[in-house]
Amino acid sequence: MCMDRAAEHGWPAKYRLWLRRKKWGIFMGKYFGTDGVRGKANVELTPELAVSIGRAAAMVLAHRKSSKQRPQVLIGRDTRISGQMLESAIAAGLMAAGADVYLVGVVPTPAVAYLVRRYQMDAGVMISASHNPFEDNGIKLFSREGYKLSDATEAEMEEIMDGKIPYHCPQPDALGSSYNLHGKAVEDYAEYLRGTVPGLQLDGLTVAFDCSNGSASMTAQKVFQRFGARCLFLSDTPDGCNINKDCGSTHLKQLQRFVQENHCDLGFAFDGDADRCLAVDHQGNTVDGDQLIAICALHMKQSGVLRGNSAVVTVMSNLGFFRFAQREGISTEITKVGDRYVLERMLEKGYNIGGEQSGHIIFSDYMPTGDGQLSALQVLSVMAQSGRTLEQLAQVMETFPQVLHNLRVTPEQRSRYDHNPQVEECVRRHQQSLGEEGRILVRPSGTEPLIRVMVEGKETEKIRALAQQIGEEILHFIE
Repeated sequence: MCMDRAAEHGWPAKYRLWLRRKKWGIFMGKYFGTDGVRGKANVELTPELAVSIGRAAAMVLAHRKSSKQRPQVLIGRDTRISGQMLESAIAAGLMAAGADVYLVGVVPTPAVAYLVRRYQMDAGVMISASHNPFEDNGIKLFSREGYKLSDATEAEMEEIMDGKIPYHCPQPDALGSSYNLHGKAVEDYAEYLRGTVPGLQLDGLTVAFDCSNGSASMTAQKVFQRFGARCLFLSDTPDGCNINKDCGSTHLKQLQRFVQENHCDLGFAFDGDADRCLAVDHQGNTVDGDQLIAICALHMKQSGVLRGNSAVVTVMSNLGFFRFAQREGISTEITKVGDRYVLERMLEKGYNIGGEQSGHIIFSDYMPTGDGQLSALQVLSVMAQSGRTLEQLAQVMETFPQVLHNLRVTPEQRSRYDHNPQVEECVRRHQQSLGEEGRILVRPSGTEPLIRVMVEGKETEKIRALAQQIGEEILHFIE
């Protein structure tokens, strides 16, 4: 969380508040960021705050219901030790304001998005901090359609939480109740995912799955063991504190070794809440989100189901992806970094595949958000239909070496960066020197006091030196 890092680096309190509300130029609420509420569990994200979020959510939902029935809210969580504490707190807040809650226990984030629609709930809550370490946690809310709440809805909730709108305190006979759906929810979600690949047969394949000691630990075996493959699972014994620890999609080395040592045909790695997926081929080579999107988008085009003949990606996608798309006649829509922006563009234009290099991939024909296990199934389906290995499929896209150089800056330096003509000229000059054989992207981080310099090109050492040089020039211009 940006407030933690700002404090760590000695930023004054007024700048930490400025970061909380602005996040480097993107408007943020007092409590809600770009992906719900997130912070250090029991320090920033406290039970008291969770109760407040629950009460505010129930009031907003009750106001929007056309009937006199109580709002119904589904709550899921990942494996963090703080999850049950926050689950109890937000459930208490919801029930105190007259909503019924349905607890589904440990499930992936996309399971909440799907089950809200399947069970016809008024909203969903996921308690997770995704790929962050176990000390952090977060609260993400979904609408009845399975989409993240709008900024307007979050702003309305914040007014209630800040006392600008009085809390509603129903009479004792109008309080909400709690219901347990643990086993049913996992079975229903796994069954749905399996149904997205009808007739899939993986006989003869050996596939490894790194569950990141997170949500996929509860679902992966139910999802993947029905297709005839030999499935091997690792990092699937969560203890509340080992989620994402040296495993999962942000730490691929363990999976790469495991695949090679156990002679697997390929492996998949999920993150803590299983909305991301990265893969490795039989030699342990990484197949990232860009490559997985390329594999699936091309197959969808060849099958006649790629809507708009387009894929949505972010500015951080590899130059190789854009060259692949141009060669294959696939249009690309480019958004800023963040899966919510990818989804917004997909919904706006009616496209059915999009995502990020990090492994957030959205197949909107099946799910209203990124789903790591769904992504793995779609890739396995392409392999089965094409008769090709993951290594062979990944060759459809050449991946350019990419170097990321981070510049740690003060708020004053950050303010001097915006629309700085010297910085713009610096980037333009170096881009001209690279020509069509490379790309430069400079952008402020949305979560940390950093300016990120990304350079792509044919030669790793050349672009590494260039990224360093550009960074030094930028720091000089904003001193």
